[in-house]
Amino acid sequence: MAKTQLGVIEGFYGEPWSWGERSGYVSFLKQHGFSFYIYAPKGDAFMRKKWREPLPPVTEEKLAKLSVQCRSSGIEFGVGFSPYEIYLSEFDIEVKKLLQARLDVFNRIGVDKLGVLMDDMKGDIPDLAAKQIEVINWMAARSSAKQIVFCPTYYSQDPVLEKLFGKMPEGYFEKLNAGLDKKVNMFWTGELVCSKSYTADHLKATAEKLGRKPLLWDNYPVNDGPRMCKFLHLRPFTGRPPEMGQWLAGHAANPMNQAALSKIVLMTLSASYEQGPKYNPEKAFRKAAAMVTCQEMAVQLERDLPVFMDKGLDGLTNEEKEKLKEDYSYFFESRENETDKASREVVNWLSGRYNVTKDLFLTQ
Repeated sequence: MAKTQLGVIEGFYGEPWSWGERSGYVSFLKQHGFSFYIYAPKGDAFMRKKWREPLPPVTEEKLAKLSVQCRSSGIEFGVGFSPYEIYLSEFDIEVKKLLQARLDVFNRIGVDKLGVLMDDMKGDIPDLAAKQIEVINWMAARSSAKQIVFCPTYYSQDPVLEKLFGKMPEGYFEKLNAGLDKKVNMFWTGELVCSKSYTADHLKATAEKLGRKPLLWDNYPVNDGPRMCKFLHLRPFTGRPPEMGQWLAGHAANPMNQAALSKIVLMTLSASYEQGPKYNPEKAFRKAAAMVTCQEMAVQLERDLPVFMDKGLDGLTNEEKEKLKEDYSYFFESRENETDKASREVVNWLSGRYNVTKDLFLTQ
């Protein structure tokens, strides 16, 4: 069976990673069997609601540097670009000029995977598929990216999407299948927006429906949004049998706002594919936690998994929070691996620094 291409998509709401954290991820990805990184933070307005405005030169410079670093390390570099509600107005010469300007930037930067994201937008318009096909195929013909990946407005079977963005037009997927350039891949999150597990049968059916194998956008361990930001998703990956890879064009994990802690969980995804039926989630967690932090902190993280994953911030008393802050601030001066960074992320989370309000969630 061909090896499934694994990657990370920084595609969450709330506080994005720093440029230093992104740069530090390149060697991590290479070391642990990942082959691509996609820059798509919801907090970069110039990739979303401000897409018509010129990309700030400093952002272009940082992206170009990151692209060079990724590609020279054998990691494919991608961006997730969301031309917000472009299909609600005429796709005329003026809009095409603005879109071409952004494509010129991506072509200059050097993008291997160009994600064109039309998720989290209004969807209940009768000719949605036709309008999206026109934009995507136009972009695909003018991009120098090796791979174009389209995220449809309805990217899951989850009924919540119709509640939020309106009823899906009839025949939406059939029209996309027939009209999208066959070179274009598509993102899919599974039966739910945040799927707890996947089956080969579901992904096979999805590949048939889309007319191509989906590139899985796995919303774990991501912890954005007003509800999920109250938890640290540190339990190891489960429910992703490696045989599902035969129905995928790739598997992209959307990580947490906490870059160092995310590495622990991501390492378990890589281990699950590598080890197959021999994969032991608990062992994989212990090994990864000790490699990212240190043996002592790994033991503490395992002890506190029920607090981080089940109880959450709102279930903790102030006294419990203070005790946990004390426990993890003990590691602030550690120079072992990324113990200091990971411990600070735990303490910052306990202090509410990563909390995402509903207003922020709706405006990003």
